[in-house]
Amino acid sequence: MNRKTRMVGSIGLALAGCLLSAAATATGSDAGAPTTSNKLLLTGGVSQLEGSAGGGLTPWAVIGGYGTRDEIGANAFYTRVNLPDYHVDEAGAMVGLYNRVELSFAQQRFNTEKVGAALGLGEGFTFRQNIVGVKVRLFGDVVLDQDSWLPQVSVGAQYKKNNQDGVVKFVGAKRSQGTDYYISATKLFLGQSLLVDGTLRFTKANQIGILGFGGDLNNSYKPEFEASVAYLLSRHWAVGAEYRQKPNNLGIAKEDDWYDAFVAWAPNKHVSLTLAYADLGNIVIKDRQRGVYASVQVGF
Repeated sequence: MNRKTRMVGSIGLALAGCLLSAAATATGSDAGAPTTSNKLLLTGGVSQLEGSAGGGLTPWAVIGGYGTRDEIGANAFYTRVNLPDYHVDEAGAMVGLYNRVELSFAQQRFNTEKVGAALGLGEGFTFRQNIVGVKVRLFGDVVLDQDSWLPQVSVGAQYKKNNQDGVVKFVGAKRSQGTDYYISATKLFLGQSLLVDGTLRFTKANQIGILGFGGDLNNSYKPEFEASVAYLLSRHWAVGAEYRQKPNNLGIAKEDDWYDAFVAWAPNKHVSLTLAYADLGNIVIKDRQRGVYASVQVGF
């Protein structure tokens, strides 16, 4: 099983590298090749916790990168979440094709620190999860549709594979892999410098998949609501907040909904930094998991 997980991760990383290389090649000096970077700063979102473009906790309907309908964009990112009893490291990449399709890959490493020892897994026991995502814009344009109330609407899927099949099944999960499906609607009010997003996710994931999928309390897809609001202080700065509803599938591990408040800075179209205070509630045997979320994204 570990070999299969490593293989999925290697394929995903290779795919991300090839996509980034292809995107970079497509933006070369050939006059007939696609160009890049005509979107407004920060309107492509940042890299969400599972690799899709959006806020820190939830995907938005926007397509990652700064490419418009005749262009290609791409990003790579690294994220760290420090909590009182755990920490998460994540890295990945995404490619946006012609403002229509987004492909992404992310790998999460969830370190249990001393909690791992208390659970008999060993101090610093780490769950690793690979996530492959796809998102398709159905209609609307978050920047251009300023004369309409119509939002940009996209649908997406995130396939997740956890490397700890035996552990997640021991705590009651039914599977160590699964797929989330979602639909997002994002509206930018440029005159008010305000962006709002609503996402409906259909999921079986326990702690976004870190503890597997499905459980003794529920093994069916459930709709969960997610929302973001961001205020653009200037072309380079945005502040906002997010909410993510969570399912309760496991009898031994109650899940709380997630919240955060964030600030994002984009000095140019090649780099952005996001800093947030996140409240993730109860995780396994530890309550009040509140801490700092930091992410850097580079791309075009």
